[in-house]
Amino acid sequence: MRSDNPGQQCRCHYCPIAPVVLILILVAGLLVAPLAAEAQRPAKVPRIGYLIVSPLADPPSAEREAFLQGLRELGYVEGQSISIVYRSANWNRELLPDLAEELVDLKVDVIVAVPGAIDAARQATRTIPIVIPGAGDPVAAGLVTSLARPGGNITGTAFAPAEMAGKQLALLKEALPKISRVAVLRDPGGGEGARRELQEIQAAARMLGVTVESMDVRDAKDFLGAFSAMTRKRPDALITVLSQLTSAYRPIIVEFATKQRLPTMFGQRADVEAGGLMSYSASAAEQFRRAAGYVDRILKGARPGDLPIERPTKFELVVNLKVARALGLTLPQSVLIQADSILGP
Repeated sequence: MRSDNPGQQCRCHYCPIAPVVLILILVAGLLVAPLAAEAQRPAKVPRIGYLIVSPLADPPSAEREAFLQGLRELGYVEGQSISIVYRSANWNRELLPDLAEELVDLKVDVIVAVPGAIDAARQATRTIPIVIPGAGDPVAAGLVTSLARPGGNITGTAFAPAEMAGKQLALLKEALPKISRVAVLRDPGGGEGARRELQEIQAAARMLGVTVESMDVRDAKDFLGAFSAMTRKRPDALITVLSQLTSAYRPIIVEFATKQRLPTMFGQRADVEAGGLMSYSASAAEQFRRAAGYVDRILKGARPGDLPIERPTKFELVVNLKVARALGLTLPQSVLIQADSILGP
């Protein structure tokens, strides 16, 4: 029934306008709902793959802790704003290719491949960015085109152990002028970088009038053979070339050298803190901390091939006077003056 008064509202039992309005409201609701849900959906948490040869220690090694600290300094919170997927070969290098493939299959955003695991990561992917913390010589190893412009999907920091190796022997000879035979404990699994380290030591040895003998260790059982050979041949001193393997077996190396009263030169401060005599190196922990910065830049859109590989600019000599006294050694003042850190009372 229609009202003759235009201002009077329609009181019919059926109004054709009502269904149209209802339909429009429903359609609008359906359109807005997905947008609201999208706005409420949490942002994707980036995932870092972490590929390592050695077992994952708890608490973390000094290097891994430095990497995690670097991420924290950049504002990342593990488990909240970032996720880390660990894969460890537990010293079984044959597992590395499969572990690297697992990280690729998981579609991680970036892979941190520590020295010893770099080749496996590179063979597994040419697209996922790879950050290398403290690689030996990435150019000589064929990992990158140049340090300034790596190209490809690999970048990070270079540790330059080859250059350090000759200096280590020179410092050892300066500290102990009478030494003539030096054993070199090293892991040859580092490829071209490991070969160059030995060449640098041999070149320095010829200049210093020292005979060196390389003791190669690839796994746990090789240490027993190396220790047995040194016990028989009685070298005057021992240089331990820095690697993941020698770092992991630091306690037994220090224990052997202590029992044999063998002066030592290591490639890390932590070795001297554990009972070695001397070390000369760049800081491995610093290399890992800086690797976190590379991860941050890549996650923010930088291409790894455009990020220059950084080399260490400062090297430190660490001396343990307590160990020197236990060995009956008096280190010359020229060495102590050069020391960046002197441990022991």
